[in-house]
Amino acid sequence: MAGFAINGLSKSYGGTSPTETLTNIDLTIRDGEFLSILGPSGCGKSTLLEILAGLQPYTSGEVLFDGKKLQGPDIRRGVVFQDPSLYPWRTIFKNVEIGLEIRKTPKSERKEAVQKYLNMVGLSGFEHKYPHHLSGGMKQRAGLARALAGSPEVLLMDEPFGAVDHLTRLQLQDDLLNIWEADKKTVVFVTHDVSEAVFLGDRVVLLSPRPGRINKIFHVPQKRPRKRDDIELLKIQNDIYAAIHDVKTQEHIEFTI
Repeated sequence: MAGFAINGLSKSYGGTSPTETLTNIDLTIRDGEFLSILGPSGCGKSTLLEILAGLQPYTSGEVLFDGKKLQGPDIRRGVVFQDPSLYPWRTIFKNVEIGLEIRKTPKSERKEAVQKYLNMVGLSGFEHKYPHHLSGGMKQRAGLARALAGSPEVLLMDEPFGAVDHLTRLQLQDDLLNIWEADKKTVVFVTHDVSEAVFLGDRVVLLSPRPGRINKIFHVPQKRPRKRDDIELLKIQNDIYAAIHDVKTQEHIEFTI
């Protein structure tokens, strides 16, 4: 069961003037769910993702993964960042293979796994190219293949399509959903794009401005495959924009008072 239970989670950065980034987060992420986390810049959504990855400690509260207290990174949780950070001196095949290589997976198994996921993300034929030969979208595909090659139960994705052009972004969204439908991994997807969050997610968690707290959770019940111009999806987007506007209005009132 690759799910999370987050109870009363808060995160502050130290120093003489501590900065509270997240406060009192209560959230359950179900096994096999595609959860979108949405919020403005600086609200702590990337920090929350890094906590779920085990890359950052939290200040207070509790995070359980598979019913056990989360402690550090785990091969069951794969991470995809906005910058795929491919090693320029390694071919795409070698970049995707690196995690399996570190884990000393037998060479024949590595080859089979890497080829499977390169095919899955549409990079068949580019195995022996180097990162500088690839477009931004293709590099992101390689980063996704690298995360998938380790067969994680969870994919934690931090604005992975933020740096590519709009058309490539739409195609990558479709590709990601196809992969998710095939494997039904738990996916936690951080974005600041409302339409992307709604199109991809089973639920959308809207965080408030810093310190990040859960403003509202929106359920997206529409069956897949979805159409981006579906009137029900557009209605959910409008509800999210309205919630964002309400928060900004409230903050303005509190500031002026």
